[in-house]
Amino acid sequence: MKLATIRTDGTTRAVRIDADTAVDLGEGDLADFLRHPDWSARAANADGDRYEGALDYAPVVVSPEKVVCVGLNYRNHILEMGRELPPHPTLFSKYARALVGAYDDVILPASSAQMDWEAELAVVIGAEVRHADPEQARAAIAGYTVLNDVSARDWQFRTPQWHQGKTFEATTPVGPWLVTADDPAVAAQGLTLTCEVDGDTVQKADTGDLVFDPATLVAYVSEIVTLAPGDVIATGTPGGVGHARTPARYLHDGSLLVTRIEGIGECRNTCRRELR
Repeated sequence: MKLATIRTDGTTRAVRIDADTAVDLGEGDLADFLRHPDWSARAANADGDRYEGALDYAPVVVSPEKVVCVGLNYRNHILEMGRELPPHPTLFSKYARALVGAYDDVILPASSAQMDWEAELAVVIGAEVRHADPEQARAAIAGYTVLNDVSARDWQFRTPQWHQGKTFEATTPVGPWLVTADDPAVAAQGLTLTCEVDGDTVQKADTGDLVFDPATLVAYVSEIVTLAPGDVIATGTPGGVGHARTPARYLHDGSLLVTRIEGIGECRNTCRRELR
């Protein structure tokens, strides 16, 4: 199944996507819907209001309790940089206001001249979980979605801590929907992930190359804090980011950013410079 949050009539609604139709799930945000213990059966059997035609996708989860991000997590990219594989995941966080929908504008902050792309597979949590073993971690995953961790490099590297460069408002597209973990489209070991900027393919990788896979990340984070339905874990980006190029390349006003994952979908965002 594909589940999403759409904007309609000045509010948002959680929906199941059926081809060109969205079926209302009875909640305003997918996070609220995922709090029902039987959310999967509810989604499969939903027969609520239907929304036809072009849909206005909000972030797949509008107000997640947590957005946890992972750095340095693609094996080939780490090794090609001459680094050793990390023994533990590198974690940082975002605030919910950083998120935008799959087709919304990405806002390039006026205070940054080095906005960079980072295509990522994201996990959406579907059940509260704490101190999870691998089986519990897998069972807690509602599904997967597409995310781009657009980063302000000139802010990120001001200090050893990355957070300030990672959570500028309205910079992080996520969506357009989550594909549930039981869907055959995401059952393969690896999915092709790509990022395009103005028509150029700048990143391409296989998600099977992750050092720490989704279930391992869920288990690890759950040792630190309880993961709640609707929480998002961004699993990291492969090589090909603009900051590492010679010369460096960054997003600019009008750039078209396309983030795509096989079997899941794509975000297609125009970048717009912040006006003050």
